[in-house]
This record gives sequence, structure tokens and C-alpha cells, in this order.
Amino acid sequence: MKKIAIVEDEILMRKELADMLCKAGYRIEEIHEFEHVTTQLLKCAPDLVILDMNLPGVSGFQICRDLKQKSAIPVLVLTSRDQLQDELHALKLGADEYLTKPCRKERLLARVSNVMKRYEGRPNLLEGMDFLLDRQTHTLYIHNKSVVLPGNQGKLLEVFLMHGDQTVSKEELCMALWGTTEFIDENALQVNLTRLKKTMTGLRMSQQIVPVRGIGYRLTAKENVNEN
Repeated sequence: MKKIAIVEDEILMRKELADMLCKAGYRIEEIHEFEHVTTQLLKCAPDLVILDMNLPGVSGFQICRDLKQKSAIPVLVLTSRDQLQDELHALKLGADEYLTKPCRKERLLARVSNVMKRYEGRPNLLEGMDFLLDRQTHTLYIHNKSVVLPGNQGKLLEVFLMHGDQTVSKEELCMALWGTTEFIDENALQVNLTRLKKTMTGLRMSQQIVPVRGIGYRLTAKENVNEN
């Protein structure tokens, strides 16, 4: 049974959506605490997120951006914001559908079904700016071709994608590669990072790995690089 997470702060609307989707055969996860929403969504790992834009605290736009940086979970925006610029902004951030309230039940269920079908077979994909990474096979999909990364390069890129634009510590990278932080020569980590950087350069990727002095490394858009 497919699971849908509902991110909606209006209680009556959230309950109405949950009831309708339950009757349609979906399992429901209701998000009702609006701090660290992205973390909650990644933890519950739904097959689809229905996301309102007007939320207390962090906006739905920010949640959409953060979620799409860290996962391939599809997002259907359901909001009262009916301006074209809002729709275009949400789609640019990675939203898969954009519907405005009020929305007929039949239309919503049809869009939910369509998005689910588009994502069938893609639960293991992580999204970068211009590529997808299959975390099971470490296959990289970019520029209309696929490349199977060597194991350690795939593990490193996966960790960076899971952290979005946040810095990844050297300890976290070592754990991803070797399952331990003890007795690891830092040169070994540098060798693996250098190989991944060379691969990314060769594939003309829009993101690159940069050092964060004294902490670790992060994945960032090339135009956003600041020297440390």
C-alpha cells in the first residue's frame, strides 16, 4: 500500500484530505509539527508528499527545495496560492504537480495517481542539480546517458546528496566508505575524493565538491563556490 504524507497546517483540510486518501486505498502520514518538516519526511519515507505552501515557520517552497535536494520523493503542491509566478517557482524547485484549492476530489486523486505512476521503480534515486543517482547500483544518469560509478565514488556522492548543501564531516565520509573512523589514513579519503572530483569534472556536472576548512566537504553549485 502506497504511503502519502500530508503537510497541511489547517486541521480540517488535513483531516479531509487524510480521510479521502484513506478511502482511496492509501496509507497516510499527517505532518502536524512544522519544525524540521524535511527531516520528518525523510524519516517516514512516503511515496508522495502533498504539500501546502502557506505554513507556519518555514515556507512550503523551502521544504520543497530541501526535500528535492535530499531525495527523489515526489511532491504534489496543493495550495490556495493561485498566482502563476508561485506555480512556476514551485515547479522550478522540483514540485511534480501544482494544484490550487479548492480542488475537486476526482482531479486530486487523478493527479496523485499520475505522479505515483511516473515514479514507479524510482524509489532509490537521489537527485542532483542535473543528474540522478541510483543509490542501489550507483548508476549516475546525466546528459541523456548513464554511468556506473565505482563503489567508493558512488558511496561518497550518495552521502553528499543526502546532506543537500550542508557540510559533510570527514568522519561521516569515512563511515560511509569503511564503516569506521578508526585507523583510517586521511590520504585514503583524499584519494577517493580526488577520483570522484575527476569523474564529476569529466561528466561536466553542475555541482562540485569543495572543502570547508577544519570541518569537511560540501556539494555546491559551481557558481556558488567560495574559497575557504
